[in-house]
Amino acid sequence: MTHPTPEPSRTERDIADDVVARVLARAGTAVDEGSTIHTSADGEQLDLVERAALRRVVGLSTELEDVTEVEYRQLRLEKVVLVGLWYGRSSLDAEISLRELAALAETAGSEVLDGLLQRRQTPDPATYLGKGKSAQLAEIVAAVGADTVIIDGELAPSQRRALEDVVKVKVIDRTALILDIFAQHAKSREGKAQVELAQLEYLLPRLRGWGESMSRQAGGQVGGAGAGMGSRGPGETKIELDRRRIRDRMAKLRREIAAMAPGREAKRASRKKGKVPAVAIAGYTNAGKSSLLNAITGAGVLVENALFATLDPTVRRTQTADGRVYTLADTVGFVRSLPHQLVEAFRSTLEEVADADLLLHVVDASHPDPEGQIAAVREVLADIPGALDVPEVIVLNKADVADPDVVARVRGRERRTLVVSAHTGHGIPELLAYIAAALPRPDRDIDLTVPYTRGDLVHRMHHEGEIDLEEHTPTGTRLRGRAGEALATELEAAAVAHSTS
Repeated sequence: MTHPTPEPSRTERDIADDVVARVLARAGTAVDEGSTIHTSADGEQLDLVERAALRRVVGLSTELEDVTEVEYRQLRLEKVVLVGLWYGRSSLDAEISLRELAALAETAGSEVLDGLLQRRQTPDPATYLGKGKSAQLAEIVAAVGADTVIIDGELAPSQRRALEDVVKVKVIDRTALILDIFAQHAKSREGKAQVELAQLEYLLPRLRGWGESMSRQAGGQVGGAGAGMGSRGPGETKIELDRRRIRDRMAKLRREIAAMAPGREAKRASRKKGKVPAVAIAGYTNAGKSSLLNAITGAGVLVENALFATLDPTVRRTQTADGRVYTLADTVGFVRSLPHQLVEAFRSTLEEVADADLLLHVVDASHPDPEGQIAAVREVLADIPGALDVPEVIVLNKADVADPDVVARVRGRERRTLVVSAHTGHGIPELLAYIAAALPRPDRDIDLTVPYTRGDLVHRMHHEGEIDLEEHTPTGTRLRGRAGEALATELEAAAVAHSTS
């Protein structure tokens, strides 16, 4: 016998209403371009100009009589109502999660009109919210004129259908919302294929037949009068046909992604062969990873105050103060409850983290719950073999706007931390010094003369080794310093061959 969820106390209802009010008060700030602060290290940001041209706009109908009224690439801004559940957590946790949902919705191109937060122990198996709250949600949707409801959780297909039947507008969950953002922001061929694969994996169990389409047959006997020639046979129902097409497309995408892997593996193998140390930047979405990459290397990658602004990994070469070359890789940001479809689809690019010599775990120190963000990132990294074995340093970014008490609290809990601001440059010299000290150093001492015909080895020594003395002699270039095992062996072989010739 099931017991109805007890009616929440007036105090809990007041708290829920206050949470929603605070979230709505911040609505519209998630993608406020005026709050995106760029520095000279960010370059011209041409990608940002291109993305802004695709921004959804308020008041634009998709039913225009004259399409010349508006720039054709602009899309209608969806009007949404947010829905969250408050269970087993403090009200602060529920507020942070709902605020993040609002930021996700705005990043996807929506206008947040209202919200609903319900206190209950578990989601209702039928409609997620329960009969009474679902009816209340329908009233809110009708009153504000919303066309979409976004649930702060993952809905079962039956829950989504049942809730749509009640509220009479489109209902999506957090996973579908994140997938939509990824689809908008992916630029590379591999990134687009990875996102499409994740979307199809999400869609496959959620196909819904409407009316007669459930029994409509393709090339088989439909039944009833007038079926006639060409329609007899076993056939497939339309929904079965759709599922088969989706599976075929997924198989094709997997083959395409696998075919792209050797190119990335070749680059990675080249770096390993040359013993070029690698540093990976990972962290929660919008923590400032791309800004940090730009501050260190001047790469000029896209920087935007939006969730999941960066999807396609960027690898840049830079060097330490003493001239040692290393690579710095910017990876896709993580988020609480990151859809497992995305983790699987992006596994190949996330392996950059596992192959690194050092992990810069970037954290937004100005966020109200940095510890929660750290835990969410480590949860995803745990799914990548070898990622948790890479030496990690917590980089507390946005120190210029962070609460000093929060910074001190995180530093007290984490073993290795650095405090920086990619915007002001605070702490960047200390970060660079830490990277230089943490990277593996060449361990073979050399003192030899390389023939002038092997300038390639001298060039590699400049990039991969440490030179204490470089002297040009009548017979070749004398080098004294340290090199990695493979390079030292080649240098010694060249020196011996030259001396015996």
